[in-house]
Amino acid sequence: MEKIIKLMDKSEVKVGLVGNPNCKTIMLPVAKDSVYGQEAENLKLWGVDPELGKHFIEGLIDTFQILYFDYEGHRLQHPNPENLTPENIVKDLLVIADEMNIKRFSYYGYSWLGLVGLQLAIRTDRLESLIMGGFPPMDGPYKEMMVVTNKAHEQALNNQYSPTYDEQEEYKVPEKVNWDNVQVKIDINQTKQFVTMYKSLMEFNDREIQHKINIPKMTFAGEKDTIIYGENFGNVTVDIVGILQKNKKELQNQGWDIEIFEGNDMDHTKAMQPVNVLPLIKPWLVKKLN
Repeated sequence: MEKIIKLMDKSEVKVGLVGNPNCKTIMLPVAKDSVYGQEAENLKLWGVDPELGKHFIEGLIDTFQILYFDYEGHRLQHPNPENLTPENIVKDLLVIADEMNIKRFSYYGYSWLGLVGLQLAIRTDRLESLIMGGFPPMDGPYKEMMVVTNKAHEQALNNQYSPTYDEQEEYKVPEKVNWDNVQVKIDINQTKQFVTMYKSLMEFNDREIQHKINIPKMTFAGEKDTIIYGENFGNVTVDIVGILQKNKKELQNQGWDIEIFEGNDMDHTKAMQPVNVLPLIKPWLVKKLN
């Protein structure tokens, strides 16, 4: 079943619900539809599987009911520059659950959508379990990401009238993204909305809210998930795995299950791929929800 749902800012998103309605529901903010052509090549540049959402849904549908929607893609197409706050994002997710008649559900999100899961968990009692990938639930790098998003927005403002990428040019996929060479040439509203989001998190203390999350919860990251941003992005280091390892014992004492994907190639994008994530989260969800 698919349905078009109106969100808090009146924009409309396509939402799907698949699987056995008698099974537990997993909320997945991912695109089910595969991406092709130039858009797929753009995703591959960042190491992202163009069929990521499809593979997640296919991997979970035999055991769970899946509530899916491409929230990130929606926000890139329909930016919410002044009001993309954690509170409004959570309202969007709950509107989606309400419109699809889902009372209780688990949530899986990666990177900033993992951050969203933490915000969801402290704002509703409808969550049955939470999985945060690629973003630590304690001592999260909010200030570092504020710097990065501010710099990205500055670049978008400065480059908004510069020539865009020529699609006829041969597209070369690098071995590794060099953050010194990346230039942001996208809609200024796309970057502004993430400035708004991180700005609203500057006073957020994720240590003070841990007692509120009394549900099964897991966090994971790749062994090499340390992103070093160059001058273009404020010379900051976002050390996802380092923060997780530093707080591992404390998080476990708070009831978090923690997994670090081992391997010299396990960076931020590799650790989000379904081939790595599904063997971790599926048995965990089965165990925790039964």
